[in-house]
Amino acid sequence: MNDVNKIVLFLVDDDAVFLKSLEIEFLQQADFAIETFSTGELCIENLSHNPDVIILDYHLDGINKNAMNGMETLDKIKALNPDIPVVMLSSQDKIDVAIACMHHKAFDYVVKSETAFVRLQKIITTIFQYKKMEKELNWYMERM
Repeated sequence: MNDVNKIVLFLVDDDAVFLKSLEIEFLQQADFAIETFSTGELCIENLSHNPDVIILDYHLDGINKNAMNGMETLDKIKALNPDIPVVMLSSQDKIDVAIACMHHKAFDYVVKSETAFVRLQKIITTIFQYKKMEKELNWYMERM
């Protein structure tokens, strides 16, 4: 598969070890073009690369205490391009945090755990199935 057909995936997390392990998992499992960022600001600066999906850490203040947190980054992404699916990732297993993320238009919320990667894979598959159905529906509606 050439680079044009690859899914562009942004991974945003201030935990360098977790970020690298996630990148390695995705590269081993599928043909992704992956860009990694340690801050929300860097992610925002690179939105012109047109990511298909963004996996975004909830906290993001481990490196710089003044950095935007995940929710602020999510809001900024959605203000600039509301069509990019953003999956929030957090070590917090709290329903109110997940609900808050969904209210801010996150596509989904995943708790960091040993099963997080499998969940993320399933979510990305769902996103692309949804996009395919949306294209087919638009194609059908144009012909009516």
